[in-house]
Amino acid sequence: MAEEEIPRNPRWAIPLAALGAVFLALIWFWVAPTLLGFLLAVVVVVVVLSLLYLGLSYDGPKSRLYGLKPVTSRMPAVAQPKGHVHFRTKMFWTVGVLLLYFLLTNIYLFGVDQATVIDLFASYRAILAGAQGTLMDLGIGPIVTGSIIMQLFTGAKIINLDLTDDEDKGMYQGTQKVLVVAMIFIEAVPQVFGYISPSTSIVTTFGTISPGNGLLLANAIIIAQLVFGSYLVFLMDEVVSKWGIGSGISLFIAAGVSQQIIQGTLNWVPQNPSAAITASNPPSGTIPKTFWFLTHYNASQMAGGGWEEVILRAPNPVVALVGTAAIFFLVAWTESTRIELPLSHAEARGARGRYPLRLIYASNIPVILMSALLANVSVFTVLLWSNPTLVHFPLLGHQWWVGSYPTSAEVSATGVSATQPLTGGAYYLSTINGLESWLLPILNYQEYGGFLYGHAWWQGLVHVAVYFSAMVGGSILFAKFWIQTTNMGPEAVARQIEASGMQIPGFRREPRVLRRVLQRYIPVITVISGAAVGALAAGADLIGTLGNASGTGVLLMVGIIINLYEAMGREQLMEMNPLLRRFLGGET
Repeated sequence: MAEEEIPRNPRWAIPLAALGAVFLALIWFWVAPTLLGFLLAVVVVVVVLSLLYLGLSYDGPKSRLYGLKPVTSRMPAVAQPKGHVHFRTKMFWTVGVLLLYFLLTNIYLFGVDQATVIDLFASYRAILAGAQGTLMDLGIGPIVTGSIIMQLFTGAKIINLDLTDDEDKGMYQGTQKVLVVAMIFIEAVPQVFGYISPSTSIVTTFGTISPGNGLLLANAIIIAQLVFGSYLVFLMDEVVSKWGIGSGISLFIAAGVSQQIIQGTLNWVPQNPSAAITASNPPSGTIPKTFWFLTHYNASQMAGGGWEEVILRAPNPVVALVGTAAIFFLVAWTESTRIELPLSHAEARGARGRYPLRLIYASNIPVILMSALLANVSVFTVLLWSNPTLVHFPLLGHQWWVGSYPTSAEVSATGVSATQPLTGGAYYLSTINGLESWLLPILNYQEYGGFLYGHAWWQGLVHVAVYFSAMVGGSILFAKFWIQTTNMGPEAVARQIEASGMQIPGFRREPRVLRRVLQRYIPVITVISGAAVGALAAGADLIGTLGNASGTGVLLMVGIIINLYEAMGREQLMEMNPLLRRFLGGET
């Protein structure tokens, strides 16, 4: 459908223009911005309303998303390879993008006062694959959020697109790019409201250039860098998907978590690098820390508390090393466990096959969604407690039962994180970081009670129970929802098997019969799948993981590495047997 052929109904122009005028009037009289700030607000409002007009004014037979074609057709994209890409070339692009990712995680944002940076997503860095205060600060958050929204809306038929149709699939991918760009701005802009602050020198410099607009221009520079870094990640993901092996998003997650685990194992730098290495400031890595205590403590000192420091106390105790290894092998085992339903071809005698139902049927998606939900709870409770505007929100603003957070003085005096909830629902839903945050206070409340942030030992147990139950229960609900919205339910699978000409031996070749057979397995295995990934992630958090990678991060890393290994095996197989490309890779 060419751009000039897009049918439109212009009746939406007037109400959208009126809505924009009202919105800008509210900004002018309520916020009272500077002239430059108001002009920036005008640009944002015009862009948003223009996109709304393009979608709503479409008057054709297909989805309203086709109205966005003038925008989606002009979005920058990585070119598709023409023909087969050799394995060495794919490895070159994959390794090259991975090195570029590590480089970007070490380029800090220009003009930012790094000492005042507050990491809103500190507990969820593993699934966001970002680095605080750098060009990768947002990580893959906008990409994942945009992708999940599009998948959920399409699966729930809110967006009417047939992904088996090439034109609809192209429209889906183009709209997803627009949504990702929108999510980049949505996640970048709030960062400058007290969480990534510009340095005094750059504010003064811009203030001399444009009096009264120093802070606004400095914030705009920071936002521009965040947007640039996030969009670069989006293009890097496309490069890996089209020219490399696997998925760029998965590659970045695995790389970030692997880096945390390696640092947690081998890092010899103490937690406070400016101070000397002592028993209260030991090396950060498990192996250097253990070696230091064994070489500096005698037997009586080790018995008097040394073994406790090595085995149980943060940072990176031995139990975290053991727990990480145990989770690694458990995930590898569950990934390979499956139920296989026998199939036979209805017409070709002797043609048989199997339909595998993996124990992790819904993949790791449920635990990703649950972790993202808890991350959003953490972010919004922080904003409701500390944001000057949201503290006045009715019933929820600055309420201890929603979640309270330490003041700047408490952060300076105790060293507690500014994003660590102290009370309320935010505390009970917050991520648990190893045995030190719950088991040690129960065993010796007098010495370790401070890790419960003023709560009694039994409240620490309630925190464990609530967090574990939320992860398991939420993952089960998301697993059931996910398979229904992604055509993985009994009805959809039955249709797929019938369309392939296969049937279950001993049963009639009819979708209703297939559905009844699959109904015995898929709902049960879905619940087991969600509970398994939720329990593994929460259990790893309770035990502790190396480098604070989080249970979800370790879970994702293992699954990604297994899938990457299998993908590399398929690529090598197709390289050696070109005829297999048509069957395995769809290439000619």
